[in-house]
Amino acid sequence: MSIWQDMERQYYMFVVRRQPVVIVRGQGTRVWDENEKEYLDFTAGWAVNNLGHCHPAVVDAIRSQAATLMQTSNQFYTIPQLQLAQVLVDNSCLDRVFFSNSGAEANEGAVKLARKYGRLHRNGAYEVITAMNSFHGRTLAMVAATGQPHYQANWKPLAAGFVNVEYNDLEAIKKATTEVTCAVMLEPVQGEGGVVIPQEGYLRAVRDWCDANHLLLI
Repeated sequence: MSIWQDMERQYYMFVVRRQPVVIVRGQGTRVWDENEKEYLDFTAGWAVNNLGHCHPAVVDAIRSQAATLMQTSNQFYTIPQLQLAQVLVDNSCLDRVFFSNSGAEANEGAVKLARKYGRLHRNGAYEVITAMNSFHGRTLAMVAATGQPHYQANWKPLAAGFVNVEYNDLEAIKKATTEVTCAVMLEPVQGEGGVVIPQEGYLRAVRDWCDANHLLLI
């Protein structure tokens, strides 16, 4: 056991089952551990794009921004943030951008938006239907949204307002829809659940059901 792994045992709170590897540097598709053993990096961050390690263009952009302006709160606009928002709007079917720190926070924002919609347009509806074997994040609310009992067991009682139904089952969504439903939240392809691809027409049918019942689809 390395000194770093021993330090983790002493000082770190257990969150995930880490691999017994201490990565110290990277270049392109490769990373090296503290003993200079080389690995191909097929992981990068969870559920994020792998840009490679230390690409000169990325390094230069980070260095330039760090020398210009490190950080501000969202009380203010910044030029890179405005430029990125414009790129995202220009290359999607959407016209608003919500910047967040993680997928969990993005999903929290989407659920807040859905609850606001329910309050304004569905007589205070607040419930969100999600799928079994999904994964939406590790915050308390997103653990409730995540339809995996082994993720939920340690954190009960769960946050209210989420109903987990079987994936790929439109009838289950229909049965779970009530007067307090404001949205359905699904992964187009379930990742944590085992790379589960929906049946042809499932997402289109869910879209039609949401439209017919004035629900949001996340």
